Amino acid sequence: MIKRFLPRPARRLLGVKVKPEPPAYELLDQPGSLQPLLDALDTVDEVAVDTEADNMNCYRTKICLLQFLVNGRVFLVDALAPMNFDALYAKLATKHLLMHGSDFDLRLFHDLNGFEAKSMFDTMLAAQLLNRQRVGLAALMEDYFGFIMSKESQKANWSRRPLTKKLLDYASLDVWHLPELRDLLNKELVKLKRTDWLDQQCRRQIESAQTGFPGGDENAWRIGKSEKLRGRGLAVLHAVWHWREKTAERLDTPPFKVCNNSLLIKMGQAAEAGDTPAAVLGTINLGRRHSRLIASLTKAVHQGFETDPETLPRRKRNRDNRSLVPKELAFQDRLKAGRDVLATKLNLDATLIANRAQLAAIARSPDELDSLLLPWQAGLIREIPAFAQGIDGNGAA
Repeated sequence: MIKRFLPRPARRLLGVKVKPEPPAYELLDQPGSLQPLLDALDTVDEVAVDTEADNMNCYRTKICLLQFLVNGRVFLVDALAPMNFDALYAKLATKHLLMHGSDFDLRLFHDLNGFEAKSMFDTMLAAQLLNRQRVGLAALMEDYFGFIMSKESQKANWSRRPLTKKLLDYASLDVWHLPELRDLLNKELVKLKRTDWLDQQCRRQIESAQTGFPGGDENAWRIGKSEKLRGRGLAVLHAVWHWREKTAERLDTPPFKVCNNSLLIKMGQAAEAGDTPAAVLGTINLGRRHSRLIASLTKAVHQGFETDPETLPRRKRNRDNRSLVPKELAFQDRLKAGRDVLATKLNLDATLIANRAQLAAIARSPDELDSLLLPWQAGLIREIPAFAQGIDGNGAA
């Protein structure tokens, strides 16, 4: 017990690990219960936010629990409760947010009600800019505070009600230490003069979230080894993939729980090999749902056999992703080498300066550097001699 009461710097220095004590929190899960949180938000400019979502037990990802730290008070909001959350999101949009790994949550908020954050400090992005080897919240809590966070709740079914005290305790810890963690990370960023870098990263995260989650891709059915299929096999894959999507939506379950990708590809390959619809279906087992779903799957397979492969959606060529010509490839290689040298000097993950796709885009269109990268990234790229030398290596871009 003595170890628990050691100051955190001493625990970190001595390598002492303890389980964190959950804070007191207020659970808001009844109609009309949001008012204390709304009132608290009126008194602050900053709020720590996290979510618990479910994408393992339903067709579309849904927010199950919202966690807030407002002026020292923790509020846990049951996002599945029969309440109107419009006022909450409206107030949240006027605050500076403190989050960890915000991309997923911000996209969820946007898809839910068009939410856009005003400003933000993301502790994961900060840890990346400090070149921390482990940037997950649990890892940072261990490294900075000597806390051992429970991992059991990470795979919990957050849509199941009632939520257990153990899950609520776990959820409260996700926001409780964020301000202290932010202060420590920010102190290091100040020393390295990278606070502006983080501001730019956070702003881009906010802007990127405005696109929400990808959806409606007419070529999403081209999974796994589909590029090896031709003709009838491709038509059958197209049909059974869409059958799976419709079935998963009807059952409100993730598509992989209806039928995994391997089985879909297997049916396409069997059709490609010349098997009959009955033969294609002969070795397929849908598990506990087989008897309920086999009739609709059979219909989908027959539909695939009857579909003209020439009518299937075709991939659209993206000119921005065209193959590099030899001169551009050489330029990209020189840029990569220079980027890697610079990253080592800065003790920074090289891909944070520019990843492979970005280097290729710069090699195609060096004049568009400022639109391809953030200002701090573009500034570093300009420091690379190879960029100044240009595509020809002699100053001609």
